[in-house]
Amino acid sequence: MESRTLQVLEFPKILGVLADFSVSEPGARACLSLRPADTLDQARQRCALTNQAHAWVGETGYSLKPFPELDGLFSYLDRPNGVVDQDGLFALKTVLSEADKARNALNQCEERGWDGLFELVFGKNWPQRTMSGIGRCLDPEGRIRDESSPDLLAVRQEIRSIHQRCTKRVKEFVLREDLGNALQDEFMTISSDRYVLPLKSNFKGRIKGIIHDYSQTGETCYFEPMFLVETNNRLQELKREEREEEYKVLTYLTELVRQEREGVQGAYDCLVALDALCARVKLALEFDGRTITISDNDAPSLKNARHPLLALGNDVVPFDIELREGQQALIISGGNAGGKTVCLKTLGLISLMAFSGLPVPAEEGSSLPFWPEIFVVMGDEQSLEENVSTFTAQIQYLRRVWPNVNNDTLFILDEFGAGTDPTQGAALAQGVVDSLVERGAISVVATHFPALKAYAMAAEKVRAASVLFDPATKKPLYRLAYDQVGASIALDVAREHGLPVEILERAEKYLLLDGSDTSSVLDRLNALAVERESQLQELAGEKARMERKRASLEKRFEQERKSVLNEIQGQAQAIVKQWQADKIGRKEARRKLAEKRDAVETMTGKPQARTEGLDWKDIVPGRKVAYLAWNKTGTVLEVNDRKKQAKVDVNGVAMWVKAEHLGLCGAKSGGSKSGRQSAGGVQHQPTVMLELDLRGRRADEALSELERALDNAIMRGAAGLEIVHGRGTGALRREVHEFLKHYPAVDRFELAPEDRGGDGMTEVFLR
Repeated sequence: MESRTLQVLEFPKILGVLADFSVSEPGARACLSLRPADTLDQARQRCALTNQAHAWVGETGYSLKPFPELDGLFSYLDRPNGVVDQDGLFALKTVLSEADKARNALNQCEERGWDGLFELVFGKNWPQRTMSGIGRCLDPEGRIRDESSPDLLAVRQEIRSIHQRCTKRVKEFVLREDLGNALQDEFMTISSDRYVLPLKSNFKGRIKGIIHDYSQTGETCYFEPMFLVETNNRLQELKREEREEEYKVLTYLTELVRQEREGVQGAYDCLVALDALCARVKLALEFDGRTITISDNDAPSLKNARHPLLALGNDVVPFDIELREGQQALIISGGNAGGKTVCLKTLGLISLMAFSGLPVPAEEGSSLPFWPEIFVVMGDEQSLEENVSTFTAQIQYLRRVWPNVNNDTLFILDEFGAGTDPTQGAALAQGVVDSLVERGAISVVATHFPALKAYAMAAEKVRAASVLFDPATKKPLYRLAYDQVGASIALDVAREHGLPVEILERAEKYLLLDGSDTSSVLDRLNALAVERESQLQELAGEKARMERKRASLEKRFEQERKSVLNEIQGQAQAIVKQWQADKIGRKEARRKLAEKRDAVETMTGKPQARTEGLDWKDIVPGRKVAYLAWNKTGTVLEVNDRKKQAKVDVNGVAMWVKAEHLGLCGAKSGGSKSGRQSAGGVQHQPTVMLELDLRGRRADEALSELERALDNAIMRGAAGLEIVHGRGTGALRREVHEFLKHYPAVDRFELAPEDRGGDGMTEVFLR
């Protein structure tokens, strides 16, 4: 991609915005050095990486903290005997710590299949020894720890011992000599790595010792008493030994870094790349952008696109830029300052951003073909220094790039040919567009030439578009209308910007004399286009409103239907319980159940369909079948061939059921992982587990609540129940287990795994 193209389309400006979102200097440089991809696969990989980073940041809330630059450290490591100082190692520690946090955050999303992001973060060997060594030897402030080596620890302990001895001796000396009034400060201090007393200058001759320095005012001298000289000499020796031991530690750590140089470099490069990626995510959030599809050779289609620089923090009118299948050129006409150049720059800049893997301000569903080369003729390109006019500059540029134009090229032409005779300029522009179409290139042209407007309406592979303006005020609306041409409205623009009236009146007379004034026709076309666009927007809004209303009604209907079905199912269960308690007879129970079943069929509009493949001859005693009304499985006890009914035992309840209400049960009775059809056709998920908390309950109260919960689980079609009873003495757990042993609907029960409650929770699985 030519650097001139990047400059004309203002790509460096968008990179500057991107760099502002980075948190480090190397990350900002990585943003500024970004260039469009050279191949389609590379562009798609960059977009995929951006999408993965966006999803990762959105799901985990990952945020990269500022980190230092390490380029100087790596250059220093190239010196054979160079030893990295504490500041360099502390900077490396910060980088490795941030890289480790990123690895841990991404590791939580291992199942998401973000191959590109995982390759970026985990693609290099991790410098574990370096990170452990630096973490062990440097404290959070970057100081070398005492524990870095035994010899360093011993030296520093002796230095501390000397400090304690000196402090004690100084206090005794001051008290003994009654020097409280002679000292500026009651504490001793250090000057030139020696313990000294801050003595008032007028007392310096009264005590034997050495003066090392004076304060800026001269009122205080830093005085070393003679009894501290030997101790300070020993302190100097220990300080030297401390520096030697610290140097050994730094040498050891530097050697670790050299041994794992590739991993350290990889961790740093990974962090820089993550900084640039996170900047892309922030850019997307700034103007509600997204990556778009990059196709092989489909027609360009940008939906509700906005110029990226104008979209930053501004309310910009979006527009569509699209060609139909088989079309290769788009010619945009219309009024001055109506947005033609913005359309061209929007397409060009969004293309550069998309091929670089950046999010763009366009709607989901937008797509672009991959253009390895984008050429631009735009603006006033004259050069007074080189004695080149605008037209000549355009021709020279076209001549230079023409050999590289092919079917993988986008060519943007803004007012091409406008710097010469209009008739010849229009003919030349038509010839250029014709040749571009012949070579298979995609071209987008902005023009005021009437001949080129007519050409756009007549040519087979060319599409016309017009920027719209308000019919009443003649002000631009910054919208595109396709398959029509627009008037230039130069006189209206001149009037709007205050050109003297006498000039405008004369211009209008000359226009009428010329006989080429088609403004009334084009004004009518513009008014019709504005009206059509307004109607389309109203229809789109109405469609969206109706879709939202429909979705709301469907959701409400489904909720109410489920509620009614659950209520009827509960009533059916209550009838069965009444029959079990001998409150009603068997015939009465069957009659009431039939009424409830009929109510379900009436509400759903069709009878319950039995599971496919179950015929009457297949219903034999001992066979497992599904009772569709309850969404439960049971065992056939006996059959009545005359009435086509079967007596079925469902969870300890035996009842006569018509054959059409029975179906095949799954491979596992009641616990199949496949969805089961409820009485109203509502799909239940048998893997749903309900939860019951019995902690703090008395045994009789807990068992009563447990029975209600089990009944509720059966009616809701749940797979089972999780009972939280706590550990305690185990008495409540034993009562619960004893109850579950005799409950007919329980298939099995067991204590939960230790990580989910252990013997404080029991998992119950229903038949």
